[in-house]
Amino acid sequence: MIDLGRGRLFCVNSGPVDAPALLLVHGWGGDGREWSFHAENLADRFRVVVPDLRGHGRSEVPGTGNSPREMADDLAALVEVLDRGPVVAVGHSMGGQVVNLLAVRRPDLVRSVVALDPAHGAYGTEVDGIPGRLAAYREHGAAAAADFVAGAFSAQAPPGLRTAHIRTMLGTPDHVVAQTYAGMYTDPEAVGVRPHSEEYLRRRIRPALTVWTSAEAAAWEETTLHMPGSRVEHWPGVGHYLHEEQPERTVRLIRRWAETE
Repeated sequence: MIDLGRGRLFCVNSGPVDAPALLLVHGWGGDGREWSFHAENLADRFRVVVPDLRGHGRSEVPGTGNSPREMADDLAALVEVLDRGPVVAVGHSMGGQVVNLLAVRRPDLVRSVVALDPAHGAYGTEVDGIPGRLAAYREHGAAAAADFVAGAFSAQAPPGLRTAHIRTMLGTPDHVVAQTYAGMYTDPEAVGVRPHSEEYLRRRIRPALTVWTSAEAAAWEETTLHMPGSRVEHWPGVGHYLHEEQPERTVRLIRRWAETE
């Protein structure tokens, strides 16, 4: 447990102390345990830093302020306290939004970004459903969010993965579930909806590797947000938790990017 002066985060570090640093960031209603396989396999060549975001896992649970922007500022403080920057910042889903915010707000602390099915670029029917989903999360909290988690896996997902994530989501405080969702999509500074995503991602000066399970989203990011040194990949037939459905492939992806970027 690390006191950042703005809250306390639970964090696990592994790998050589003097190696280049990887920051592995989980998504909405998750915790750092979802990176266990990746951390073990990447710790041979990297210093692997795996935090639980505020309000999640074993970290402190604030009553307010549970937003991706605050989480990004927490991670900036964490990297500074650990003296590990600049890092390759890897994030899944909401964690993908958080590491991009970190890269925009504190580029001095980030070498590059890897975003896996990130929580940005929402459009169309997805945007239309946001008010209803937020209302459900405010009324029912984690129980409503568990329905999203249940439907987020492909047929190839390893046995038990769905149940593990439903269980983790159900352990997330209800107010955190609602506040983080609003922080992603509806708060005044939220960047999850496509026009706002484009505005903030164009401010990102660090190279980024983004992996999408949606062909449309991959094409949008490739054509709209392309910058030299960055890359977009599409992984078809994989569920939202792609890093856990295909952990070996994800480790290879992160390793190649971090070693060659």
